[in-house]
Amino acid sequence: MNVRTDLWLQNLLDERDGAALYEGLARHEKDPARAASFRELAAAERRHAQVWERKLLKEGVAVPPDRPSSRVRALVWLARRLGSAAVLPMVLETEAGDADKYDQQGGEATEIAAEERAHRQVLAGMHGPDAPQGARALIGDRERWHRGGGRAGSIRAAIFGMNDGLVSNLSLILGVAGAGVAPGTVLVTGFAGLLAGAFSMAAGEYTSVASQRDLLARQIALEKREIEEAPEEEAAELALIFKQKGLSTEQASRTAAEILKNPESALDTLVREELGLDPEDLGSPMGAAGSSFAMFSVGALVPIVPFLVTSGTPAVISSAILAGGILAGVGGAVGFLSGTSVWRSALRMAGLAALAAGVTYAVGRIFGASIT
Repeated sequence: MNVRTDLWLQNLLDERDGAALYEGLARHEKDPARAASFRELAAAERRHAQVWERKLLKEGVAVPPDRPSSRVRALVWLARRLGSAAVLPMVLETEAGDADKYDQQGGEATEIAAEERAHRQVLAGMHGPDAPQGARALIGDRERWHRGGGRAGSIRAAIFGMNDGLVSNLSLILGVAGAGVAPGTVLVTGFAGLLAGAFSMAAGEYTSVASQRDLLARQIALEKREIEEAPEEEAAELALIFKQKGLSTEQASRTAAEILKNPESALDTLVREELGLDPEDLGSPMGAAGSSFAMFSVGALVPIVPFLVTSGTPAVISSAILAGGILAGVGGAVGFLSGTSVWRSALRMAGLAALAAGVTYAVGRIFGASIT
């Protein structure tokens, strides 16, 4: 045994557990459609297990007997007592963890990760007391959320980008001002902090978006290869998703077969439906970097403004009041968007900023006095 085969063995045990879990859910599921879906998921997990079993046997590693873990037995027991809906949230988390685990392993495991994400999407559609009939409504709700998600995400990114710039530069400026340095030094420090933070945020955002695009391109390439090498399995996965969207077994199979006749259309559909990815959701790395730079700069400029027109204690007080008022407004906006208390969110954000600025100002005063 070595690190690689140890990893394969753990993968085998996890896939066997997944198959045993879905088989147990199918046994105790009263809804025939849901039971059939669980059996199909179990079959997919068995196929995954066979992949790792073959690799282990090829390396001469003894394969242990197929026994479900205590966790799986407990989940099946709960499903028998309370119904499958009671355990689906935990199963969803497991599928998400499996997909992430396989993504990190790379190679053949990355292809399995795509199927694990498809399983999670199927389970999400089943999650509900009246699914699969209720799956259509649930999926519809999720899609409405996604349609508004890009805009809401942009708003949140703008708000928190400005907040980062404001809090970090306010703390920096008040710390330097507390040390009693010349007004010109405070301004230079403030603008240096603005540029340093803005460039750092922009670089981070550029790297993040570019990495996401690279990952998406890799996933698309892997999906394209799966369509070419195993079209039957891809058709089965797609049909399973369509069934959870309300189509009958025959309609789902026919629709999946029709889609797979056109390779380009099939690839686009599988990327969206099986992987849950939308290429249009990822913007330009340069655009994201520019937006992040701008919003951080706007926030970081706020505490500098009073020092452009005055200096000393009046500038410190004005900077703190101006920044506190804007932060309270930003916090209130966050509370409004998240559906929580506007006042509590406003006070929390302003209070945390006041704490950070107060600490840095006190440290500046102490070091300034020590140097003097």
